[in-house]
Amino acid sequence: MNVEFLIQTLASIVSSSAPVVLASIGETISEKSGVINLSLDGSIALSAMTGFAVAYTTDSATLGVLAAMAVGALIALLIAFASITLRLEQVAVGFVLTMLGLELADFLGNPFVRQPGPSIPHWPIPLLSDIPFIGPVLFNHNILIYISLLSIVATWWWMYKTQPGIKLQGVGERPESAFARGVNVNRMRYVYTTLGGALVGLAGATYSLSIKLGWSHRHTAGIGWIALAIVIFGGWNPLRVAAGSYFFGLLKALGSILQRNPAFASVPTQIFSSAPFALMIFTLLLLSSKGVDRLLDMLPPRLARRIDRAIRGRAPGGLGRPFEQG
Repeated sequence: MNVEFLIQTLASIVSSSAPVVLASIGETISEKSGVINLSLDGSIALSAMTGFAVAYTTDSATLGVLAAMAVGALIALLIAFASITLRLEQVAVGFVLTMLGLELADFLGNPFVRQPGPSIPHWPIPLLSDIPFIGPVLFNHNILIYISLLSIVATWWWMYKTQPGIKLQGVGERPESAFARGVNVNRMRYVYTTLGGALVGLAGATYSLSIKLGWSHRHTAGIGWIALAIVIFGGWNPLRVAAGSYFFGLLKALGSILQRNPAFASVPTQIFSSAPFALMIFTLLLLSSKGVDRLLDMLPPRLARRIDRAIRGRAPGGLGRPFEQG
């Protein structure tokens, strides 16, 4: 394989995976606090539309990004209010908001369909972008792609290397114990759910202002559902979640490469566009199947537990469970 082609392919994967990375990291933060934000697909679509619409009308991509983040944060705040204060079923509320977000995006976005508009400017990082191989892959993008990369490291560091991050894990894992230690569980859930929603909104803006410029109906192509699956696939660990996001980007890149191959000229293009979604779901099912359990049973117990945690992880103990502070 040509080295230049490999560099371009890897750079494309890093760039195109950014919305999924941001949405998955945002959902990881929310679920680590114990709140399931099932509205991701509708939230990303409405944020993408809002981001482009604001950028189009104001001629400012920056305002578009901020507006998209505000939409994502507002939807997440509604999820938090419904589940924490009103104690409603999180999955049901999230599903309703998904449908509402998709329909609002289509309805409100009608005037902006296929309109040309501003985009986030390309910004190679001086010196770093000149590093052989790594530079073009990681440091030759725009600011939103860099934020997606930074969000992975920052979230992992915050969760596992800081005192507030340990409290976050406690709130999602054992809210009763966290409350007994003086942590305001519900306030923290509000904060982290809203923060996660803002990252989901940023994912929408990244999609419409950087990856697939503009707006059209069903513009975000269901990546919210993929992000939800990747959080499970990654075991609620930011690094593994990011790996799952880039794996999905790799599948999309392979589909694009095969589509251009003359040997597959007779294969319908819909196969290549839908295959990454099917393969991602198949991988998720494979990792959660009984077949994996049987293979792990053949290994020494301690090694089996380590491998199981590495490939599947475990959901936070308090996930989806309302907590009454009294």
